[in-house]
Amino acid sequence: MTVKERYGKVLEWFEKAMPVAETELHYSNPFQLLVAVILSAQCTDKRVNMITPPLFEAYPTPQALAEATTDEIFEYIKSCSYPNNKSKSLSGMAKKLVEDFGGEVPSDIDALMSLPGVGRKTANVILAVVFNQSTMAVDTHVFRVSERIGLTTNSKTPLATEKELVKHIPADIIPKAHHWLILHGRYVCKARRPDCLNCGLTSVCRYYSKK
Repeated sequence: MTVKERYGKVLEWFEKAMPVAETELHYSNPFQLLVAVILSAQCTDKRVNMITPPLFEAYPTPQALAEATTDEIFEYIKSCSYPNNKSKSLSGMAKKLVEDFGGEVPSDIDALMSLPGVGRKTANVILAVVFNQSTMAVDTHVFRVSERIGLTTNSKTPLATEKELVKHIPADIIPKAHHWLILHGRYVCKARRPDCLNCGLTSVCRYYSKK
């Protein structure tokens, strides 16, 4: 099977099996999504969605969050992973967002990555979800699933995976494809025990063919 054929079959299956695919993080505006994505690093979306309602109520705007101390922010997010570091990141992000961008979340990857706590993956999520740009955010699920299925070939880094996926996936569906791969990895192609019996991709999956 050629690379083009595999991508075609995988994307066709996802389009039929998961016509609606979107982030499971709860948010009402770009600022809230940015906060939620920063909190989601090495933390489940379920946990983040428990944390954010009272956090957003206390700090509904970048200006409000920028005025909070890291200790005050910590009290709202202490049940997530790495709360000390994330408190500092959220505080720094809000301050810079207010000072450099007038409180508006920028739509440029370099500008986003200038914000504390925002790496390439987080920036790509914001660009794809908020601005519908053709960016592929590679988290652990996307990295694992892409390699298992055979969409990537021995990619060693998230950036290499990103470049390979973007090269082969049509630009207009890249934002949705990002969610396809995440959700497939979260619920079917799990890290320790992939649920191959309930997967519709076994006929094209490189991992399954080697079992």
